[in-house]
Amino acid sequence: VQLQASGGGLVQAGGSLRLSCAASGRTFSSYAMGWFRQAPGKEREFVAAISWSGGTTYYADSVKGRFTISRDNAKNTVYLQMNSLKPEDTAVYYCAADPDYAYLTGTYYSDVEYDYWGQGTLVTVSS
Repeated sequence: VQLQASGGGLVQAGGSLRLSCAASGRTFSSYAMGWFRQAPGKEREFVAAISWSGGTTYYADSVKGRFTISRDNAKNTVYLQMNSLKPEDTAVYYCAADPDYAYLTGTYYSDVEYDYWGQGTLVTVSS
């Protein structure tokens, strides 16, 4: 599967953005999906994950209550709605596909569980 992330940009603190990740191929609905981010000078970190059906979601504590992950399997797209953005949310955001359902073993937060990655989209939050 090939992934294309979009929707990043510059936003003021307190604002909102919605990221999209479009997938190619007919098997999108069989993948669990995740969003990760990498800030300058920092390691890549987990943001959110969603099961293949969209029925189960997971969030990093730092974004819980502010971000919402969702998916539309008919459109081969996963979304990340980001509200109440903070300067510390500034990062390149990546979507990723997990064919083995790491959420079933509780390792959805680990980037090694994801086999396919998009190119990243930059989110900059100004104070």
